[in-house]
Amino acid sequence: MLNIVLFGPPGAGKGTQSERLIVRYNLVHLSTGDIFRANIKGETELGLLAKSYMDQGNLVPDEVTINMLKSEVLKHENAKGFIFDGFPRTNAQAQALDSFLGSINTEITMMVGLEVAEEELRERLKKRAEVSGRPDDANPEVIQNRINVYKNETAPVKDYYEKQGKYIAVDGIGSIDDISERLYAAIDNN
Repeated sequence: MLNIVLFGPPGAGKGTQSERLIVRYNLVHLSTGDIFRANIKGETELGLLAKSYMDQGNLVPDEVTINMLKSEVLKHENAKGFIFDGFPRTNAQAQALDSFLGSINTEITMMVGLEVAEEELRERLKKRAEVSGRPDDANPEVIQNRINVYKNETAPVKDYYEKQGKYIAVDGIGSIDDISERLYAAIDNN
């Protein structure tokens, strides 16, 4: 089973690249952002709770996120693998994910990190707000808070997988096709 954590800061291109990886490797896409947005749109209790955190640029609490992700994984018994997009975001989530995957006799194969400079991230998020209408991408203070939360709370997850020999850095600057080719090479060579 090929289980990939696609990692990077907000605006690094995880959503765009995960779509390509899903097709190439026949993976099930598990995006916490998509799951949250679906719940927000449906105005579920979980969606409203998640929205209150996301609107401030903060992370949704681990317990809510982990339980939601477990149920999504279990819906796909015959999957060839998963791409985890936007999860895990903390070491506690990474440990919980490892424990859960171990309980179903699989593990994270690798974490592939899209590395992009902060100024480029801000520009990408501004453009994404214009195209997608996502209000969380339009406010410069929320954008900066999301980047700061990533640096302070999420970036340490890289070290967690690096210690396991599972982290692979990929340059996230360039055309979408160039970045995809770098990702394919990183995955195929490991």
